[in-house]
Amino acid sequence: MNDAAPAPTPAPAPRKRARLRAPELVGKGGWINTGGKDLKLADFRGRTLILDFWTFCCINCLHVLDELRELEEKHRDTVVIIGVHSPKFVHEAEHAAVVDAVERYEVHHPVLDDPELATWKQYAVRAWPTLVVIDPEGYIVAQHAGEGHAHAIARLVEELEAEHEAKGTLRRGDGPYVAPEPVATDLRFPGKALLLPSGNLLVSDTTRHQLVELAPDGESVVRRIGSGERGFGPDAFSEPQGLALLPDGSVVVADTVNHALRRFDPATGGVETVAGTGRQWWQGSPTSGPALEVDLSSPWDVAWWQGKVWIAMAGVHQLWTWDPQTGTVAVSAGTTSEGLHDGPALEAWLAQPSGLAAAGDRLWIADSENSALRYVEPADEGAGGYAVRTAVGTGLFDFGHRDGDAAQALLQHPLGVTALPDGSVAVCDTYNHALRRFDPATGQVSTLATDLREPSDALLVGEDIVVVESARHRLTRLRLPEEAVRVDAVAHRTQRAATEVAPGTLRLDVVFQAPAGQKLDTRYGPSTRLLVSSTPPELLVGGDGTGTDLFRELALNPEVTEGVLHVSAMAASCDDDPANEYPACHVHQQDWGVPVTVTADGATRLPLVLAGMDA
Repeated sequence: MNDAAPAPTPAPAPRKRARLRAPELVGKGGWINTGGKDLKLADFRGRTLILDFWTFCCINCLHVLDELRELEEKHRDTVVIIGVHSPKFVHEAEHAAVVDAVERYEVHHPVLDDPELATWKQYAVRAWPTLVVIDPEGYIVAQHAGEGHAHAIARLVEELEAEHEAKGTLRRGDGPYVAPEPVATDLRFPGKALLLPSGNLLVSDTTRHQLVELAPDGESVVRRIGSGERGFGPDAFSEPQGLALLPDGSVVVADTVNHALRRFDPATGGVETVAGTGRQWWQGSPTSGPALEVDLSSPWDVAWWQGKVWIAMAGVHQLWTWDPQTGTVAVSAGTTSEGLHDGPALEAWLAQPSGLAAAGDRLWIADSENSALRYVEPADEGAGGYAVRTAVGTGLFDFGHRDGDAAQALLQHPLGVTALPDGSVAVCDTYNHALRRFDPATGQVSTLATDLREPSDALLVGEDIVVVESARHRLTRLRLPEEAVRVDAVAHRTQRAATEVAPGTLRLDVVFQAPAGQKLDTRYGPSTRLLVSSTPPELLVGGDGTGTDLFRELALNPEVTEGVLHVSAMAASCDDDPANEYPACHVHQQDWGVPVTVTADGATRLPLVLAGMDA
């Protein structure tokens, strides 16, 4: 018998991966969460760097912030996450607004404020959110667009950690994050408010993960509901938003980041979960069934209408309903496609609906990413017996502050809507810092009040209207004016450079590489999906529609020289282990809106990276 110790098993050779030198990080707005220090790429040498290109209006970006929290904590000594704030709306280019958003959403890493999209362009980013992984030697090794990539990035981080520890190029230590000084206020970025039968006001104190009951003066705190710590227990919320009074006197709460509805009993102070599992809904998950067994996605507001609770499901661009009598939920409007398209409710397109108000036979919607005011009404057309209509707004890319005829009026990312006694509606025009009014009888839009800091909701109290000034951390009481305020009109379009494409046939490639140790899940059929459309629809004469391949030949209309390609892609990957009967699976998904200009010497191929690197 040989008593010699067995030779050690050699460590596996590191995977060969494409590497590209990372461009410098520049942003005219400067750095946030660094204690006033400017940072350069060289400051992160020896650490794995994850760039999170985000903008604070974007619900998918907020989902990714939550996905990254665990990874950020687990690898705090080897990984640095940098948020690169890349604005869509004009308001998001204001530095103070970015500072507010960083606190509002509890971003605990440095953020580069890039109002002119300089770093966005250097990294050839095409979508919010996009994650770029840079290795400890300063090379880009992966890019991911959309949601659902945290597990893949965690696996890559562990590989890079081991690889660079062996090479001697890993540097452990504290990161550059410096927490801001806390500010003492009774409310912190409140979201929505409700008038209780007692005459008190109930407010969702979003950043502090609580509900706060205020006296009728709107200032004196009566009690706080919830521990104030992020959680999903009987005494915890996670960034609650919408509130609706039920006929039995209880309040349903949109517990947004818990992806759930909670019911609060003002009489007992008790809180219970009535819908949602605490998990985020993904494509392929059930869209109806027992309320406590179906996943939800970032419910942002709720309203009691037509015998049910209607839910503004911002995370999937839909409206759902919860029926307290049957204890069930179901999709009631929207397809999950993001955009502005009217018609039968289950065929309509919405874009991050964030505010609801019931008024007779209409349910008004603040459709935030469309900068639109829309409504649902009963109709005979289509399944479900409802239709979605648009009162103000034209789509994802046009916004501003313009009064007058509704057909040409403009809003900027409204989050709240309130039915007024005369049949008109007040709109919390959030990014315009204004309270607007739409009168269905005349078709006119006017401005009721300005100089409101990010108003997110409003409610009638007697003859007054109480506005939730989210970024001023307070409720503001206004007398409903008889005359509108005069405002100089401004109009904007989302400022993103158009991609020049050649006329004729355009090859669309969605780049997806399954994470290490995983493969595409084909056990139950195709594991990928690609949906393509355009604005205007005439831009495409072929190649639109839904398919299962992640590539497509698009035929461009020679008579249309510019427009936007809307691309939605999904891929499901599972652990590649034949011995595992129940492999862990993950869904990766992203929506792109790609502005294009047709020119003779434009590109004939459009690559969009879902996960990996474009070869």
